[in-house]
Amino acid sequence: MNSVTGYAKRLIEADLPIRRISDHARPEKTTVHGNISTLHIWWARRPHAACRAVACAALWFDPVGNDCPVKFRATARRLMDKWAKDHVTLCTGEGLQRFLAIRNKPSLLNDNFVLRQALLDFIADFSQWQHQATPAFVETARTLTASAHEATGADATATSPLVFDPFAGGGTIPLECMRIGASAFASDLNPLAVLLNTVVAEFIPRWGAQLAERVSEWGRRVELEATAQLNAFYPPKLDGAVPLVYLWARTVNCEGPGCGYKIPLVRTMDLGRGQHLTLKAVASSRSFQVSVVRDAAVAATVKAGSVACPRPGCGYTTPAKAVRAQLCAKTGGSKDAQLLAVLVEKDGRREFRSSDRRDSEAAQTAQILSPADLPDATINPIRPHKDTRGLSAVTRIGMTRFQDLYTNRQLRVIEAFSDILAKQMQEYSDDELDRAALTVLGLCFGRLLQQNSTCARWRNNAYAPAGSFGKQALQVVWDFAEITPLSNAAGSWRSAIEWALKVIKLNGTIHGTGTAMHAAAQECPLPADSASLLFTDPPYFAAIPYADLSGFFYVWYRRFFARLYPDLFGRQTIESAKEVIVTDANPGPEGTKKDDHFFKTQMALALKRAREIVVPEGLGIVVFADSRTESWEALLGAVVESGWIITASWPIDTEHQNRTQAQGSASLQSSIHLVCRPRENSDGSLRVDTVGNWRAVLRELPLRIHEWMPRLAEEGIVGADAIFACLGPALEIYSRYSWVEKVSGDRVELREYLEQVWAAVAREALSMIFEDADTTGLEEDARLTAMWLWTLSTSGNGGGGVDSWNEGERDDADKGKAGTGFSLEFDTARKIAQGLGVHLEGLGPVVEIKGSQARLLSVAERTRHLFGTNQIQEAPARPAKRQKQLTLFEALETVEKEAGWGDIGLPPLGDSTLDRIHQAMVLFAAGRSEALKRFLVEEGAGRATTFWKLAQSLSALYPNGTDEKRWVDGVLARKKGLGF
Repeated sequence: MNSVTGYAKRLIEADLPIRRISDHARPEKTTVHGNISTLHIWWARRPHAACRAVACAALWFDPVGNDCPVKFRATARRLMDKWAKDHVTLCTGEGLQRFLAIRNKPSLLNDNFVLRQALLDFIADFSQWQHQATPAFVETARTLTASAHEATGADATATSPLVFDPFAGGGTIPLECMRIGASAFASDLNPLAVLLNTVVAEFIPRWGAQLAERVSEWGRRVELEATAQLNAFYPPKLDGAVPLVYLWARTVNCEGPGCGYKIPLVRTMDLGRGQHLTLKAVASSRSFQVSVVRDAAVAATVKAGSVACPRPGCGYTTPAKAVRAQLCAKTGGSKDAQLLAVLVEKDGRREFRSSDRRDSEAAQTAQILSPADLPDATINPIRPHKDTRGLSAVTRIGMTRFQDLYTNRQLRVIEAFSDILAKQMQEYSDDELDRAALTVLGLCFGRLLQQNSTCARWRNNAYAPAGSFGKQALQVVWDFAEITPLSNAAGSWRSAIEWALKVIKLNGTIHGTGTAMHAAAQECPLPADSASLLFTDPPYFAAIPYADLSGFFYVWYRRFFARLYPDLFGRQTIESAKEVIVTDANPGPEGTKKDDHFFKTQMALALKRAREIVVPEGLGIVVFADSRTESWEALLGAVVESGWIITASWPIDTEHQNRTQAQGSASLQSSIHLVCRPRENSDGSLRVDTVGNWRAVLRELPLRIHEWMPRLAEEGIVGADAIFACLGPALEIYSRYSWVEKVSGDRVELREYLEQVWAAVAREALSMIFEDADTTGLEEDARLTAMWLWTLSTSGNGGGGVDSWNEGERDDADKGKAGTGFSLEFDTARKIAQGLGVHLEGLGPVVEIKGSQARLLSVAERTRHLFGTNQIQEAPARPAKRQKQLTLFEALETVEKEAGWGDIGLPPLGDSTLDRIHQAMVLFAAGRSEALKRFLVEEGAGRATTFWKLAQSLSALYPNGTDEKRWVDGVLARKKGLGF
């Protein structure tokens, strides 16, 4: 039984195989055939693996609990026994293997702990991509779900538990709940999200293979009509080679004295597969002729927003500000771009060819038939948040309307396809299956919009085009890829249809009841006490401006979807006032500023409504992933104030290991799944009379953190992931009460409690970092440095940082946020320091504070402090470079030759252990072997055991590939030879 709520525990409240689920969730971020993310883009969509695993564990009971329903436990034991016997090749976990080994030992078979582990192993195996449609897995899961639902004593008319998601987004959660036998209700304020969920939760489960056949049939019809209108604009080469992709570049005029040449803005001349671009100045036209050659290294023309003139004798660099001004004068330069090369296919071989006059003339003749009919909607130019761009970046070069994102030929394609779809929807929308198929085709058209704009890149490493959204924002792209829409190229109409058919085929065997509805989460229309589970992935504070981003599609979808879905597409723009995010770009109701207070109050309303909908014995799963403490405080405040008790939290690794982030900043690799219970009485009324004792809460907190942190470490969860994963167990202590009171009678606010949580986490983490060492003997700077680096150590990577507004240029708002050292949000750093009893502002020689960022200085930056200004002129700054993997001895020999600091002298012993280690690291890096020996032996720096213990810990904490890691390892390698 759950000791807090009095109801039988669910499996997710006891345990979860997070490492194995994470291993299956991460690969889904790359393109996987049949993944619903390939049907249509949605930002921050949850992986199928994580949603499926969490849904199972949230709906099934924990067999260990005394109050676990007897019938469910018996069903689970029977199914796991059968599973271990019939599907031994699918049993990869130790629990199922053990279950198999003891099948003939009835006394052991009744061990409920063994049964729990078998269920967890089944969930981990089921979360693998290749098993989601395996009948044996699906039927076993559905039987367990039905058994758990029956055991709750639910109304017999409800044959399956109802799971609802009021922030349904891309639809993964409802789909996976239906897969395992639940009914799903998906609602969202965003019309694009509602449309996606209608297809995923209603059309695909209802029609299955029939839908695939009808989509294929209608897709061919649309292609035939589009071919008749568009084929002439994409002529084949004279030798019959078919064009697949056209590469273009925006242009500016060189502002060098007496020059004025028209320069194509090319970020790289490398096309991939040994092919390159070259430029030749043409005096008669004051322009550059572009050719495709093999194995020729030529410098790009644009870097960090500035443009270098490649004309011999000029070489003038037009500054970024002037480049922006020129592009603004021609609405971004999409209509004035220069054709660079054409990717063609002949006899199954693809290669780039130099463009010719026929290519250019075909593009120029493609004019829009009805310009007045194109939407004139503008792009929101306001940056949503200091760390969020949305669509605003492109407006800085003059692309102020959505139609400015396309060339004339691309607009002609949009016009043709949307007119064809509008006609078909008007004529054939009465048949429900046709309606479903045409809806899917409309989403396929979205792939053309996204893959075929002037914000779409050419990826030379993949030898394929990339879409407009490489991240959760539009970026300025200097040279872009235009796809032939009626070819076999990735991003073409045919390709979009194929992706949709794969999604339908993979998920078409799902049966069950799914409903999608247009509604704000604060006003979810379900009746009270009607659902078994809330499972939702709400907006992450200021991370993603969904309404702004969706406008990229919405303005074009209205041309045809308004006929099928007038309620969704009747407005000129997407409704955003009730959108629960933090943003400067759009106001809330009645002009309310959308700040952290707005987010917290509106999220509390949404979660309060959700609590009312969930039955008293039900559960809530709230997914959150943000590394800012202010966002977590707002979200957790909303959870607690809306009447939920947090009973557990599980971090599941859902992010790319190599996403584009600045090294040395805190970032979550995991999405934290908060497990919640309604703080209600058995009749569904909110419990308002339980008061917690502040002293008792503070006594219990460190014990709970001490239990939880090692469990996370065993699963490989460290750093920022571990910190936020501790919030669930910590908040269970606080949120079980209506409020917590001090002896004085004053109520303890959540913010004050979270300060104590951070302190407990920091102390526990420090004891784990310096295992078997007395941390009380370490100075403040060492404790803070160790904890700071540990916080950044999520999955072995740095992260975070603010992405540049285009390819290589930072704007004024981003300056100063990059650089050497290791950055944290100031409030995060302050909380860590406070938890360690350290005053952040008093550590100037170690930490630099600028605005909302705090930066742990690099060792190189500290040399003036460590050696004195008389001994050293300037800290060296080595550019990053690729090096072969060296053996330890090769590395030592190499570093001896690196004389970045010159002939520095022996420093006086630093004031702290950390200072002395950093001094030794600098001596090592400067190749001063004898000075290093004297410093460690004769001056006595290496005689203290704390020196080597701290050095060893820093070696484990510094990120791989950093100078600090290399230098401290070099010092440690000297230890034995010096007699220590």
